[in-house]
Amino acid sequence: MIEKFRVKGTPEYVRQCCEASLGRLGVDYIDLYYQHRVDINVPIEDTMGELKKLVEEGKVKYIGLSEASPDTIRRAHAVHPITAIQMEYSLWSREIEDEIIPLCRELGIGIVAYSPLGHGFFGGKAVVESLPTESVLAVHPRFMGENLEKNKLVYQKFADLAAKHGCTPPQLALAWLLQQGDDIVPIPGTTKVKNLEDNIRSITVKLTPEDMKVICDVVAVEEVGGERELPILAEYSWRHANTPRK
Repeated sequence: MIEKFRVKGTPEYVRQCCEASLGRLGVDYIDLYYQHRVDINVPIEDTMGELKKLVEEGKVKYIGLSEASPDTIRRAHAVHPITAIQMEYSLWSREIEDEIIPLCRELGIGIVAYSPLGHGFFGGKAVVESLPTESVLAVHPRFMGENLEKNKLVYQKFADLAAKHGCTPPQLALAWLLQQGDDIVPIPGTTKVKNLEDNIRSITVKLTPEDMKVICDVVAVEEVGGERELPILAEYSWRHANTPRK
């Protein structure tokens, strides 16, 4: 069972959210409890100190963070071991490869890759061609105007490559992620059983080191148009998620 609390990291709020979650779920403990994004106004030591108490009380088994900066991760881990870090990671969002992944491997922290299909971009042509106007993605930088037209070209090259591998674009995108290491777990979301089954079959796609290189060349990050997230979330992304020091 996984739960997460919103962007407020005071000890009182952490405890309040945890106990409210336990009540709503009707359970005695939460397996993995995330701080969903980082409160940049509260020292991470304060937040982690309360989470550590919840672990000691048996209300939480393991602690996770989301979109945390390298400094925040290291300081948090010094208070109590972090089990998982939830970060955006996909073929067109690879920023965490230089700092976050090496740090997590140094500390023995698993990475839970959210939006592994690029907010559905690699999910199929229908997503690229017919985005509903009421979708939040309609105002996402990568799905707007010239950026979208540029990214459609990237998608088509990737779809052609998937066909050569005898699989679907989402299967190839997930297979690429699964090859990054056993410590990286993608969490694709879907509302359809057919898509779920399609995603599961990504484990059957075998890729050689040369295949991995070709995939990265086809989806070259410098050719992707637009920032990876909505502007309103930028200050809560891992690059800016440093907290005050005690």
